[in-house]
Amino acid sequence: MAGYRDLLRTPGVGRIIAAQLTARFPNGMTSLAILLHVEQVTGSYGAAGLVLAATSVGQAIAGPVTSRWMGVWGMRRVLTTTLVVCAIGLTAMALVRMSLPAYMALGLVTGLSTPPVQSAVRTIYPKMVNSRQLTPLFSLDASLQEIIWILAPVLITFVSTQIGTVQGLLTIVVILVGGGAWFILSPEVGRVRIPRSRRSLGKVLGKPAVLLATITGFLLIGACAAVEAGVVATFGHDGLEAGIVLALFSVGSLAGGLGFGHIPIGRWAMARRMLIVTVGLSLTALMLDIVWLGGTVGWLSGTLIVAGVGVAPVLAVLFAITTASVKFSETAEAFGWIGTGQLIGAAAGSAVAGFLIDDVGPQGAYVAAAVFAFAGLIVSVVFVRGFPDLRHGDASPIPDTEPVATITRPIARP
Repeated sequence: MAGYRDLLRTPGVGRIIAAQLTARFPNGMTSLAILLHVEQVTGSYGAAGLVLAATSVGQAIAGPVTSRWMGVWGMRRVLTTTLVVCAIGLTAMALVRMSLPAYMALGLVTGLSTPPVQSAVRTIYPKMVNSRQLTPLFSLDASLQEIIWILAPVLITFVSTQIGTVQGLLTIVVILVGGGAWFILSPEVGRVRIPRSRRSLGKVLGKPAVLLATITGFLLIGACAAVEAGVVATFGHDGLEAGIVLALFSVGSLAGGLGFGHIPIGRWAMARRMLIVTVGLSLTALMLDIVWLGGTVGWLSGTLIVAGVGVAPVLAVLFAITTASVKFSETAEAFGWIGTGQLIGAAAGSAVAGFLIDDVGPQGAYVAAAVFAFAGLIVSVVFVRGFPDLRHGDASPIPDTEPVATITRPIARP
């Protein structure tokens, strides 16, 4: 922990971490709030699912696009514009009754205008600390973001069910505007300028490390989404046990991220960390056949804590290898693609788990989660040479260089 204390003493680091976590807090609330609100208005979970799907499509498209725009128009301008549009969209969804197609269109706009805070802050980090501190900073960031997934769903569920879904959406708007303004007004956001990328959109995926980070992130988050569906199906929507078990899953991730943060990242780091997730989720898949160790709750809690220990460390590897493999002008777009991969993974994991739950019961979701994690492990092993070795290198982005124009003139002969 001494290393993290030294890191947080670096000027601005603690403030920017707190600001970006607050700005991103709505990410753990928006989907659930939209689902609850549209279902209450229309009386149909199917309709709510369509609106949520439209929102997710918008977020997936926006990831690399708005992140790339920050190199063209500047971080503050892009963040402010998307923040305003997103806040207006959520407010309209809360206060205006409309048809299902209108809700879907508004959900799409809201998703497209999700502020690219994650891409922005992970582009800023390399400019705030030295190369030795960068990997621990990514680990700390990956760990602390678990706070969002522990607290945000609980808060929005309480507000939406006990007060009202309109108030739930408006609560998100307040946090979005307050946290977003705090982050946008942070001095570091104004000081760091992302150079305009000279490559076309999507070319950054040609970097093996970025492509591997996107694929592995897709599989990891797909596994986590399947776990969430399985836990809810096991205990029911109203079961207190579901919230406890999922919170412990996140606590395991938080502990793992802090514990692994000081370990240098080699080529096999991803495989080792995915192995932890795979083992934990494979044990989870055996849950329904286990009657000891506290029954269902005790067994699930224990195995998911084990699996969670690997989650934040895997994300830390994703962030570090991405930063170290691209030019500074490409970092924001690269993180945008990784975010899109994770969004698609969440949708795929939830969908596969849902079909299996309907077919064979909750255990099918845990099997799906283990398969997603195992696929991530296989990718990490088979393509191990595509992961950079950062044990003795610099995790900072590659500097942007360009030819310097010079004026020459012939030398007169005597």
